[in-house]
Amino acid sequence: MLSHHHDRAFKPEKLRPPRNFMTPLIEPNRPLIIEIGAGRGKHALQYATAHPSNQLIAIERTRDKFDAFKKLADSAQLTNLLPIHADAIPWIIYAIAPASIDEIYLLYPNPEPHNPNQQWLNMPFFEFLLSRLKPDGQIILASNIDSYIDNADEKAKQVWCLAIERAPVPLDSQRTHFEIKYLARGETCRQLTMTKPQGYITRFDQWSFSNL
Repeated sequence: MLSHHHDRAFKPEKLRPPRNFMTPLIEPNRPLIIEIGAGRGKHALQYATAHPSNQLIAIERTRDKFDAFKKLADSAQLTNLLPIHADAIPWIIYAIAPASIDEIYLLYPNPEPHNPNQQWLNMPFFEFLLSRLKPDGQIILASNIDSYIDNADEKAKQVWCLAIERAPVPLDSQRTHFEIKYLARGETCRQLTMTKPQGYITRFDQWSFSNL
């Protein structure tokens, strides 16, 4: 059994549910995919179209980006795509059961250069996020910033003890508007695919807000 956690314990009970929170309908027999920071929804729409048997929940916090995403999603009428306007951290705490997510996408997150504690793998919340992931589930992180990928790579190995694949993003990839822009400028974008091992233990494997 593997037991790994951040030195600072995350305290999910301190966070309130998002405004107008409604528990999502999650179909237990379909693979569940979560995208955090979906922007205007380019990747979410592509993914949901290409994987009709999977259920994708795509979360975006910024109102103008979400509104643009929601308009496109409504037009596409994809029954396997659920756009969510919320801060991802409290939403996931209240909406997602332990060991229920198959894949999590973090595509070109804010690099937080002035506040590195807010980078995803530096946050105590990352332990909670791992508790929601199924064994052998994956987190896919992409960035054009070498230092962000380097830090995430190190933390994934040293702190979180995850299996890692690191690879350049193909030059013809068009998952997000940021990705298209960076690749067109000749920048190298990189992707980390982090896999949760079998037998992995977190402090939140039994935690549910319904137990509060």
